Amino acid sequence: MSVVIKICGLSRSDTLEAALEAGTDMVGFVFFPPSPRHVTLPQARQLGNLVRGRALKVALTVDADDTTLGEIVAAVEPDLLQLHGRESLERLSAIRARFGLPVIKAIAVQTAADLVPAQAFARAGARILFDAKPPDGAGRPGGLGTAFDWHLLKNLDLGADFMLSGGLDAGNVQTAIAITRPGGVDVSSGVEARPGVKDAALINAFIRAVRASA
Repeated sequence: MSVVIKICGLSRSDTLEAALEAGTDMVGFVFFPPSPRHVTLPQARQLGNLVRGRALKVALTVDADDTTLGEIVAAVEPDLLQLHGRESLERLSAIRARFGLPVIKAIAVQTAADLVPAQAFARAGARILFDAKPPDGAGRPGGLGTAFDWHLLKNLDLGADFMLSGGLDAGNVQTAIAITRPGGVDVSSGVEARPGVKDAALINAFIRAVRASA
């Protein structure tokens, strides 16, 4: 079974097109103003229209309220919602019930103890994405280009596939896949020329590296 690829933090039509042409399975749009990858609703609507069913659209939010989520869903019509904040199990269940969309829940990892909440979220029907825990005072929960110890996930059994994120790039993703055996990988800063600016060549290299690992 091939590893699902998600290119996250896309904010321009040219690099979105590059990701789609290279064969990404998912494209992620970030709705979090502190991030250099943040997109407005009009931007996201335009970008989403370019996808035209060529990949799954993922809307990433951080502790967003129902009004904000409703506006995003109306503008982008995402296939999945990604919760990248401190959303509780109850909040996740409420979002799934209200919006009727599959949910990806990001779990920030530094030590083995950080893996514990993933079991409950997985049982609640969320797709789990493991990301590196940001340093204190980072200001945002992801897209920082840092990795965690992938060996923490070796032989992990959640009863469902999980996704891996955090510090991935074309040079290390095959090693990460070999260690963790994820169902999918998620990259953002690892395919950027500078924070928030994706690079078509780096996107292509990343996707080629993942496909070669299969």
